[in-house]
Amino acid sequence: MHETTKHNNHNSTGGIDMGTESRAERINIRTQSRAELTLRGLVLGGLLTVVFTAANVYFGLKAGLTFSTSIPAVVLSMALLRWLGNTTAQENNIVQTVASTAGTLSSIIFVLPGFIMIGWWSGFPYWQSVAICAAGGILGVMYSIPLRRALVTDSDLPYPEGTACAEVIKVGSGDVADKDSVESGGKGLMAVLVGSLVSALFLVLVQTRLFLGDVAHSLRLGSEPKAPVSGFDFQLSLALFGIGHLVGISCGIAMFVGAVIGWGWGVPHFSALHPGAGDAAVLAHATWSHYVRYVGAGAIAVSAIWTLLKLVRPVIGGLKGAIASSRARKAGRGESLARTEHDIPVDQVGLVSLICIVPICWLLWNFATSAGLGQHALLLTVGGIIIVVVIGFLVSTVCGYMAGLIGASNSPLSGIGILVVATTALFLVVTVKSSLPPQMGKALVAYALFVTAVVFNVAAIANNNLQDLKTGQLVESTPSKQQWALVYGVMVSALVIPPVLDLVNKAYGFAGAPGATAHALPAPQAGLISALAQAVIQSDPEKWRLMGGGALIGAGVIVFDWLLSRTTKSLRLPPLAVGLGIYLPTTATLMVSVGAVVGWWFDRGADRSAKPDAVKQLGVLLASGLIVGESVLAVAFTALVAFTGNPFPIGVVGDSFASASEWLGAIAFVVVIFLLYRRVGRSLAS
Repeated sequence: MHETTKHNNHNSTGGIDMGTESRAERINIRTQSRAELTLRGLVLGGLLTVVFTAANVYFGLKAGLTFSTSIPAVVLSMALLRWLGNTTAQENNIVQTVASTAGTLSSIIFVLPGFIMIGWWSGFPYWQSVAICAAGGILGVMYSIPLRRALVTDSDLPYPEGTACAEVIKVGSGDVADKDSVESGGKGLMAVLVGSLVSALFLVLVQTRLFLGDVAHSLRLGSEPKAPVSGFDFQLSLALFGIGHLVGISCGIAMFVGAVIGWGWGVPHFSALHPGAGDAAVLAHATWSHYVRYVGAGAIAVSAIWTLLKLVRPVIGGLKGAIASSRARKAGRGESLARTEHDIPVDQVGLVSLICIVPICWLLWNFATSAGLGQHALLLTVGGIIIVVVIGFLVSTVCGYMAGLIGASNSPLSGIGILVVATTALFLVVTVKSSLPPQMGKALVAYALFVTAVVFNVAAIANNNLQDLKTGQLVESTPSKQQWALVYGVMVSALVIPPVLDLVNKAYGFAGAPGATAHALPAPQAGLISALAQAVIQSDPEKWRLMGGGALIGAGVIVFDWLLSRTTKSLRLPPLAVGLGIYLPTTATLMVSVGAVVGWWFDRGADRSAKPDAVKQLGVLLASGLIVGESVLAVAFTALVAFTGNPFPIGVVGDSFASASEWLGAIAFVVVIFLLYRRVGRSLAS
């Protein structure tokens, strides 16, 4: 049904297959009463949300990437709740559900700084920005509820971060039904701890600059000064490696194919069409950013449409299931349903969605009138709300699928932003541009960014919530309590984001904005999205040609994947993953592919062992630990960078050591991976 081979089935990772669980298990889930949505959990989750949101906003504006906060939140909450006593896996899950909004709602930094860059805002109006984040984010929570059954319960998508988060919760709490499993014994916990400590230590050595953080090389494909360029960048990240292990071989290979298309064909091709002298690395990155990313966005668009078509039936089935569950609870038969099937009732979902849509309508109307577009305010409001409601639901489905495929951290939300802003800008061109004077072009660009910002929040939260609901499924949480916890988390994060953005804007500013200084933060995605809005409204055909070429590539991959499904048993090439490989930088894709290959090799070896399922499970726990250690420590280093202004606050060597540190880092990375997997593979025999 889906475009990926299932790497870790629910049973092998300790989760619940709702279609095959026994009647006794269903009764057990119905009758158990555990602490979940507690006051202390909400308070702790809220505090973590504030801290992680601030760190993510700064880090994202500087590096163009945000990090998932679920796993760091789980580790911290587990320690604090254990100290307080009487905690459960489900309460820990609520804390990470709340705190996870910091990693996703912070993605609005990929849009909002665009208002500063085009000179529309000089700062971030507080309540307007809060309303954009809160209304869009809560609507995203509501959209994800009917998608849960289609994309989580009845899906074989791996959800690597959700699975890793669940494994950490279970081995940390010991709250598992099977007391003979490696999860409840010392070996499972030891695998997580060893992976966490090693990945944390490796990150420390990278921060000291004794190990280089990546192995990156660019080159000219010829002897001429303006010859085409290409390159690669292997990020020496044990967290990305762990994600690769969890997503599986099909997705890993597909992302590698996309990277080859992007950097083996795209960058050389476009750098030949637009030659330049100077540093090959600078030209290669500029070529990828200005041309290849749009090709990737086109490939993602076609793959997303194909994915939506394939998901129509399961989504409709999920909606029917949600309605049936709501009717059963209203009729007093709620106890007949497993606790893990209790979503927020459909009528409440509809009411909350309507409550969100009303202020969004007012925001759109108010923005249009204040921007000098008052004569078209009704048309723009109606068109904008249709884009928010309809396109928002569609991109929520696609983002949920992508999060299930490769994880929420690697899901290309900025690519979704590109598609939404292009659609919105095209709507403005077709409907109102011809009746407005040329000087109103900036107002149209601003309105396109405004609509995109709302949709972006919808998509970001849906992308995150389904990952959280996967964690909840694996630790037997109540979905409705998670969903309300996420609404609370959205509200907390929405209150924090605008003042942090204002602080960063006043301290540094944004590259490309009027009066920007040499120390301005790049905010690359915001610059890309605002530039595309300007290009569409100014009728720049080049971007459409690039996206059209990407669409053709995406269509070709869809056909090839279909042929594979008809001629092979398990080999697939997920089109969305190929599009991601083209769109994302190689720093985010190549190490994921390496992790997928090593994970596949490890599982092949496990099949020849005396306890294949247990060995594979320990591999999953080790990969989860690799994600945990680096993720938790990355938060601390992000805060240090923000406060000191030094990208390497504990650096002990300078640039002159770069060549040696690259070799040291690469060799150490390979040795560490070999020793870790060898230890895990032999641990059950000891």
